[in-house]
Amino acid sequence: MLPAHYRIHRVQRTLRWFENDVALLNLRVKDLSAERQQSARQFAAALITRTREELERLLQEEPLAGIESEEIPCEPAD
Repeated sequence: MLPAHYRIHRVQRTLRWFENDVALLNLRVKDLSAERQQSARQFAAALITRTREELERLLQEEPLAGIESEEIPCEPAD
């Protein structure tokens, strides 16, 4: 199992990626019907909400894991 600080870092990075991608999502779905645009936006919002919940859960499990190490952990090799 991955260390807690590494999992927290990964979820934080994923959350930032999702949040920054919302503007690009609007560009990608602009040619779709209004119903499909709404569906894509709802899916993205649900994904962001679920990722935030996961981050909160991880932070509650390991409250000091995010502050113990200020450096970005290395990712394991494949």
